[in-house]
Amino acid sequence: MEGTTYGYVRVSTQEQNEDRQLAAMRKFGVAEQNIIVEKLSGKDFNRPRYQRLVREIGAEDVLVIKSIDRLGRNYEEILNQWGFITKKRKAAIVVLDMPLLDTRRGRDLTGTLISDIVLQLLSYVAQTERENIRQRQAEGIAAAKARGVHFGPRPRTLPENFEELRRAWRSGELSMRAAAEACGMPTTTFHDAVVRAELTERGKH
Repeated sequence: MEGTTYGYVRVSTQEQNEDRQLAAMRKFGVAEQNIIVEKLSGKDFNRPRYQRLVREIGAEDVLVIKSIDRLGRNYEEILNQWGFITKKRKAAIVVLDMPLLDTRRGRDLTGTLISDIVLQLLSYVAQTERENIRQRQAEGIAAAKARGVHFGPRPRTLPENFEELRRAWRSGELSMRAAAEACGMPTTTFHDAVVRAELTERGKH
């Protein structure tokens, strides 16, 4: 009995579009009803559709993915998922971006060994590159901060009458609401600006 070929597509709802992966699945010949699409944010990696799929696939089935990083977030998870699918579920995996990773072919010991070695190398390279990217980003941010570049929202420019109104509020001549309204800002914003200004003053003395 011939098994079913499934395609698994995972994208981040914030960063990616699934069209490229879907096109690759259709070109490979995966039936539309057998393409499982999972949209996840970077923080959420529970993958309920993927987990349900790998629990259901069996010895005659094939799982098609665009690249090995669809299987997991890191080297260890990719290897664990690969082993679970190919050894425990006895299903085949096809990685479209890497033709060597096609366990439909050579299911004998030699074919399996070659696939496992290639997978480990690719998984290691993928994780190393992600770690290098994060390191370069961290180094770039540190260098920018050293040059005086500030990240996050720009501090709000205070109105010219801020200092006068701040002193009037501190002396009790005006209520905070009245001082904030005269500055054209919400009460909480006015209060935060006062605190920052007074901390800056203290730091100068």
